[in-house]
Order: sequence, then C-alpha cells, then structure tokens
Amino acid sequence: MENAASAVPVSRALATDAVHAGREDLAELGLHAPPLDFSTTYPSYDAAEEAARIDAFAQTGARLEGPPVYARLDNPTTARFETALATLEGTEAAVAFASGMAALTAVLLARASAGLRHVVAVRPLYGCSDHLLNAGLLGTEVTWTDPAGIADALRPDTGLVMVETPANPTLAEVDLRAVRHACGSVPLLVDNTFATPVLQRPAEHGARLVLHSATKYLGGHGDVMGGVVACDEEFARTLRQVRFATGGVLHPLAGYLLLRGLSTLPVRVRAASTTAADLVRRLAADPRIARVHYPSIGGAMIAFETYGDPHAVIAGVRLITPAVSLGSVDSLIQHPASISHRIVAEGDRRSAGVSDRLLRMSVGLEDVEDLWRDLTQALGGGPRRAAAAPVSAALTGAP
Repeated sequence: MENAASAVPVSRALATDAVHAGREDLAELGLHAPPLDFSTTYPSYDAAEEAARIDAFAQTGARLEGPPVYARLDNPTTARFETALATLEGTEAAVAFASGMAALTAVLLARASAGLRHVVAVRPLYGCSDHLLNAGLLGTEVTWTDPAGIADALRPDTGLVMVETPANPTLAEVDLRAVRHACGSVPLLVDNTFATPVLQRPAEHGARLVLHSATKYLGGHGDVMGGVVACDEEFARTLRQVRFATGGVLHPLAGYLLLRGLSTLPVRVRAASTTAADLVRRLAADPRIARVHYPSIGGAMIAFETYGDPHAVIAGVRLITPAVSLGSVDSLIQHPASISHRIVAEGDRRSAGVSDRLLRMSVGLEDVEDLWRDLTQALGGGPRRAAAAPVSAALTGAP
C-alpha cells in the first residue's frame, strides 16, 4: 500500500529527470535497463474488446490502455522516450516521429484538418522547415514576418505561429513571452532543437508546441534519426491520430537510443557549451573573423563570418568534421548557404542573415585546445581586420 509520503509529487532537478524519467517502473519489473520491444503486432484473443479499443483511439487519439495492438498505434519503447521528453520540457505529453520533418508535417496536417492552413513564421528557420512552409507542399500558406509583425499577420484561418530560437543557422533569438502574447489564441510552435530543455523550456514561456529534431542533441551521437513534439495532451491526441494515419512512426531502436541519449543530455550540453563559449571569445579576437554569432542563453552552437573564403575553411579542417547536422559528441562544421539552407531562395537567405561567408559549427566534447588548433590552421592566412569582431548575442527578431 502506498504511503502518504510517496504519494506527494516530488520536484526533481532536470539532471535527475534526464536519468530517471520514463524509467520509473523498471525496478518493479525487475529490470535496470529499459527493455527494447521490436514487435510490430501483438496477440489478442478477444476481437470484440480489441475493436472497442481501436474505436476509442479513432475517436479520441488517447493512448491505448492495456497491451499494444500494432506498432503504428504505439510502442512501449518509444512511449518511454515520449514520457521522458515531456518531463524534461515540462509538458503533459510528447509524440515521437521518424524525423523532425515528419513531426513538423504532422503538426501542419493537424492544423489543416481543422481548416487552419495559414501559418505565420519568423525567419530564419531550419532550411527544410522553411521550404516545407514556403513551397505549400501540404496546402499551407505562410506569411513571413519579424516578431513585431506577428499580431498584424494573424488571420481567421491562422492555425500556427512558428519560430526557432536560437535560430538555425544565425543563432538569432526572439523574446518568447512577447511572441506568445502576440499570438493571441493561435498556438505557438517553438523549434527548440538548438537550445534543448537544458537551456530553455518554451512551454514555460507560453508555447503550446515544442519541436525537436531528436536526431541532434537528444540522440547526441550522430547515429539515430527522429523527431518529437512536446505539447498538451489535447494536441497530442490529434498528433497520434495523424501519425497513425500517415505512418511517420519512430522505430523502436531509435526510441531506445533517444531515451538513452536523454540520460546524458544535460552533461553533454553543458560541457560542449563551455567549450563553445571559449571558442567564441577566441574567434571574436581573431583578425580573420568578421563577425561571431552566439546566443545570449549560451549553448554549443556557434556561427561566424570569415573575411576569407569559407569554403577553404571547410576544406581545411582535419579534426572537426565537415558535415551537416549537429548536436553530436564530435564537432561538425558546415556552410549553410551551400548545404542546410541551399533550398531557401537566395534573397530570402540573405535577408534572414544567412550570408555567403557564414559558417555554422556544432561544438562537441573534444578538448578546446585541439579544436582551436584545427580552426586556426583551417582559417590560414586569409584577409584580416584590425579590431575585434562583434559578437551578435542580443534578443532580436533579425540577426
């Protein structure tokens, strides 16, 4: 019988939740590590009861009580990851998908199903998110604006306001409380991939939806792909129905790896952020660098503009990996105008601050001296300036 003390909810630190959330039942199961369930289907000898449970899901989108039915409906392993991520973001629920783009697609379809196809968005966003909105591939219509123009951009059919802060790739930030106020009754979606719940919890500032490319920091080792939306239970029910209908499910092995990744998320983000801040100081003092971008909340992502050829830097690194993606234990560097934001029209890229000389670096867990040595030799003896480079870290709607 549960005693009174154990029935009282206990507030735990994020580092503790990262280790224990989604795993609370393991001891009573006689397990230490979370089990991995690969089943695609599950036996049931009561077809009438099964039919009633499926009908209930179709009507409400609520998670099924009792044993699973089919992997496209739910999976016990991925459900643990969802529970853990919701705990870290401070939301009622989370719904996982096969990728970050599958997660965003599900949100847009959920709003469109209610006849709300118009989206108000602030640039810059991740290049593929920008493309999905701008190309109208899902029948959506987008109005691009700065944070100050959000309220004026809203229409009766606006279903979503979307921002990314810190933004990909310029690390520009927005004031989430001010943005949420401007949204009125329209749900605010915040892409929190760069910050992670370690540095920022958008739901605490009024965001209804928090999007992650789980491929990045949540997984943290460059070996798993996934996406997730943290939100209230009401919206989660619609997202589960969209996921079931469209099939963008997260594989159980990916769910297992993502749950494991969460356990070290605070340690990884804080350690990499310390190194990133050190590199920012060195880059700002380097005469070969024209400008450094680094968010006021910190983090492990940095961006900088060179006086010399940025492509020469990409070709010159030896320890740092020249590759897309981010959030891994090893450092990655890429040229957004050529890769991650190539799909965005050139004029839109530049107006959002994505210049042709901008490089984006995801700082990993290597020693700062080794990373600096690699950057220094890759920068070479290009053009130089006389004064220290400015560091962009203000809360602003534009880079």
